[in-house]
Amino acid sequence: MVNIGIIGCGHWGPNHIRNFSGISGCSVVACCDLDNNRLNHIKKIYPLVKAVSDYKVLLKDKSIIAVVISTPTSTHYRLAKEALLSGKDVLCEKPLALNAKEARELVFIARQKKRILMVGHVFLFNSGIQKMKEYIKNKTLGEIYYMRATRTNLGPIRNDVNVALDLAVHDISIFSFLLEKEPVMVNATGTKILRKNLEDIAFISLHYPGSVLANIQVSWLDPRKVREITVVGEKKMAVWDDLSATDMLRIYDKGVIREPYYDNFGEFQLLIREGEVAVPKINATEPLRVQSQHFIDSVLTRKNNLCDGNNGLSTTKVLEAVQKSLARNGEAVKV
Repeated sequence: MVNIGIIGCGHWGPNHIRNFSGISGCSVVACCDLDNNRLNHIKKIYPLVKAVSDYKVLLKDKSIIAVVISTPTSTHYRLAKEALLSGKDVLCEKPLALNAKEARELVFIARQKKRILMVGHVFLFNSGIQKMKEYIKNKTLGEIYYMRATRTNLGPIRNDVNVALDLAVHDISIFSFLLEKEPVMVNATGTKILRKNLEDIAFISLHYPGSVLANIQVSWLDPRKVREITVVGEKKMAVWDDLSATDMLRIYDKGVIREPYYDNFGEFQLLIREGEVAVPKINATEPLRVQSQHFIDSVLTRKNNLCDGNNGLSTTKVLEAVQKSLARNGEAVKV
């Protein structure tokens, strides 16, 4: 039995308790939060889960093998470090840390202590994203030209981090997962509308090896909730819509062809090719449940996971470059 402790019972913590409680061979034995109202809420739903206000109680409990850190971003580094040093395996919500130096130290400690360190990049466990990865890997789309992500809504507005650290982290991790590469340079611009210290909207360009460009638009101040990624390839194009209940992924048999007999006339050289739209069958599974099972499997087998510390470090490096570019009004920053 893998005994789990949950640190942080705010917006996302209860979802972790629900998912881990439903996994065979796993038991959520304790949780903690500074808010007594949240703890009382958890006690009503999960009376067998010990609810405390001090996270150190969980770290000192030898029966707890692993902890999940679901607290504000600014606390991730400190709590993950303490948990690893106390001998616990750790699943930390995204992003792993506020900067690459902190993330690198956590990776080092996990390796030194032989502990599992996993980061909650939950969209890597989305069945639509995994299917898109399959299409890219087997060259169904051909060479990738560019990618575009839109992640907008009217709120929820966070007070601890800006919109890039809150929302763009998802698409950065997805893009690097799809391409199996890190971007080499970023440009980012944004604006602070609602408050003076945090960007509410941001436009981010990621430059990947092979001249692949990826663009991300994120906003807390938008009339529509959108969770969409477009991948344009040499042969076909794909659109993932996380909010669609019927066609999460669409494959467009569209592209541009070059007609050799128009070589002397540039305006006629490129012709549009229109084809059918395919909607592959995708099994609907809750990504967080798949992620939770993946973490338990890693704890039991002691094998690296899809979102290990190095993966979290990679995303943190990109986010750090994004923050620098935002501060420099869109100046290109190397990753």
